[in-house]
Amino acid sequence: MKNKVNTTNEKKPLIPYWGKVVIVFFFGWVALYATRTILNPIMGDIESAFSLSKAQLGLISSIFFIGYAAMNVPAGILGDKIGKKKVLVPGVILFGTLAAVTGMMPTFFLFISAWLMVGLAQGVYYGPQYGISSEIIPKNRLTLGSAVINAGMAFGTSIGYYISSYVVGEWGFGWRVPFFVIAVPVVIIGIAMAIVVKDKPKTSEEVQSQTAEPFKFSSLFNRNLILAYIIIFCSIYGFFMIITWLPYYLETARGLTGGNIAFVASLVPWAAIPGSLFFSWLSDKWGRRKPVLLMMLPFGILSTASIVYFDSMPILYITLIVYGIVGKISVNPVLIAVVANNAPRQSLGTAFGFYNFVGMLGSILAPYITGWLTDTTGSMNIGFYFAAALLIIAWIASSLIDESHLPDTGKEAKA
Repeated sequence: MKNKVNTTNEKKPLIPYWGKVVIVFFFGWVALYATRTILNPIMGDIESAFSLSKAQLGLISSIFFIGYAAMNVPAGILGDKIGKKKVLVPGVILFGTLAAVTGMMPTFFLFISAWLMVGLAQGVYYGPQYGISSEIIPKNRLTLGSAVINAGMAFGTSIGYYISSYVVGEWGFGWRVPFFVIAVPVVIIGIAMAIVVKDKPKTSEEVQSQTAEPFKFSSLFNRNLILAYIIIFCSIYGFFMIITWLPYYLETARGLTGGNIAFVASLVPWAAIPGSLFFSWLSDKWGRRKPVLLMMLPFGILSTASIVYFDSMPILYITLIVYGIVGKISVNPVLIAVVANNAPRQSLGTAFGFYNFVGMLGSILAPYITGWLTDTTGSMNIGFYFAAALLIIAWIASSLIDESHLPDTGKEAKA
């Protein structure tokens, strides 16, 4: 009787396990994006230090994302086979360490080589992380939970901008210092993941499923997944064109400096937080992703082009806020739900790894192509217009998504 009372009165944890995982993965994305974006406000300093052309300057980010994209699929496959945590945690600790190494490199070749290694280490994160979170977040909270995790991208982007803008632009330290500053919290976040995250053991049904139906790469190419790949590629291209070149554009075309650049550039990630949460909530409420995407993308097209079309600073602020609300950070959790609903359950890590690999091809191309277009035309504006044109393709792809197989949760909720 006593035992029964103890069991009944046992307190539930203040934060459920899936909530703790969402929190620690949120900080994981803070780490990834802060490390990436410390580079952007100091591109002018790096350009001067190594005497680079605009195309070479864009190549720095492109090289990074080549490494990042290349590791997505192998990391997803490895995580599905040996355990997602075993792949994810060492990768986070390693890229934090390599960020500090990058800041020590004396030549441009060694610098981009070390930055490539940071990209490779970051590349192990996406597939295993979303594989774990998609398994443990309740289905009716999947898009919203993914949006909270995704919000780490916004915080990380802004934090990276501020670290470099203040450490170098305001406080006068050398451009190498931000690489050392960011390394310490990244390693701490990796250790926190090692403590909090538990690899979910495979059930007997999953083991039997993998044995009876071995993974086929062709299973990653049904209609909805292909459309999700197209949308994320176009969306990521625009996003990384903006976060890579926007600080440079603000400095060279708008005359901003230091903390002002960080403030204006941070309008995008900060606006993405409420936008991501709202559209993810709407997606879960409707039980549909297609109408949400069709609503968001036209605003993304207009805001991307408007960044450079209008000379007014107030209009620039508005367009950056609008882009943040409807841009890649907000689109991503909606597309994650598309992938989760259409990918093979026993290979979620692989599916998310491939989805992100295709998307991150946009991040490889965007920095270099924008730099090349700037060198060729003498204006950075064409890079923004090209990104807006790609979002038109994403909008068309969204209209072709087939969700007829999904239950009508909206009607069920009303009933």
